[in-house]
Amino acid sequence: MVAIKELFGSDIGLLSVFTIGFVIVMAVYLYGYAKKHMAEDARNAKQ
Repeated sequence: MVAIKELFGSDIGLLSVFTIGFVIVMAVYLYGYAKKHMAEDARNAKQ
């Protein structure tokens, strides 16, 4: 419980939470971007 209080109650803890969230969102975006372009390249290779 102390760790959660420290994580959400201090400035450095909140910065850590926002950083982790940003990295997760960026990973999801990059995965979708790469998957979209791989499918496009596969379609172009069949032509």
